[in-house]
Amino acid sequence: MKALILKEYNRFAYEEVPTPDLGPQDVLVQVKACGICGSDVHGMDGSTGRRIPPLIMGHEASGVIAKVGDGVADWAEGDRVTFDSTVYSVDDWYARQGLYNLSDNRQVLGVSCTDYRRHGAFAEYVSVPQHILYRLSDSVSFNHAALVEPVSIVLHALNLTPLRLHETALVVGSGIIGLFVVQALRAVGYRQIIAVDLEDHKLDLAQRLGATASLNPRRDDISASIRSLTEGRGADVAFEAVGLTAAVKTAVENVRKGGTVTLIGNVAPSIELLLQTVVTRQIRLQGSCGICGEYPMALDMIEKGSIHVDELISATAPLADGAEWFQRLRSQGNTLMKVILNPT
Repeated sequence: MKALILKEYNRFAYEEVPTPDLGPQDVLVQVKACGICGSDVHGMDGSTGRRIPPLIMGHEASGVIAKVGDGVADWAEGDRVTFDSTVYSVDDWYARQGLYNLSDNRQVLGVSCTDYRRHGAFAEYVSVPQHILYRLSDSVSFNHAALVEPVSIVLHALNLTPLRLHETALVVGSGIIGLFVVQALRAVGYRQIIAVDLEDHKLDLAQRLGATASLNPRRDDISASIRSLTEGRGADVAFEAVGLTAAVKTAVENVRKGGTVTLIGNVAPSIELLLQTVVTRQIRLQGSCGICGEYPMALDMIEKGSIHVDELISATAPLADGAEWFQRLRSQGNTLMKVILNPT
């Protein structure tokens, strides 16, 4: 099969590689669409430490089952599917508590780090265990299904966060994840959603998708503006969708006392933390890791149109052109949103 391989940092090759082997509980998926995640772009240059070459990246994918392992039940060749980005054990302590996203020895598709290497879906085929599969209805296109994974990431973060519909939410970062947070908050009926980003075109899109206010730190006094929108208190909850110190600082400084900050962004391995602000204002600060059962909800919201994905797809392209699109995303990342590669 053909695959797009990160051969070394900042260098790809589109070349022939062996088709993945199947275990008895695995299925071979013919990949139809795979989105380029921001973590892939950052991983390409080694800055995250989680894309050590050589590696086939890619974890936001959909396709058709081409082959099933001997022990696979309820799945057949020709089934249209998407799949979780996390490969996990079904029988460890965390999975038994309903926390499979925290499973011991979990692996993420398209990631290689010091602990493991798991090739992903920037290829004609990918092998995944049957228990991470989700069936696609005919009304959901493969390109749209490639965005189920980031939507599920967002829904997991919302599920972890205490939400009251009459309150105010702050969303720091209006990239793909932040824009899905805005949409999900709007879909559940949130009254006031404040988007913060450095790029005006992203803030314009955030407002089209449901934000009630948008602020740009290049020109706006963020704290004063948020206080004026919240009777001087600050937002009740904040979602940080960048993963850098400045963005986390914005979220922490602008929730009310007793508010909650949920961290989704994961670019930098470490950040500076306003410890005294968190402690003395009794802020609940939590991370949100991956997905834990949100795929069916995400698929339903996309199918029903309560989450819009078309406006976030900047381009689709053949997998063979993937290296070029990675470079475009690195150099034009402020103007491009989601790029989807189509292997077959």
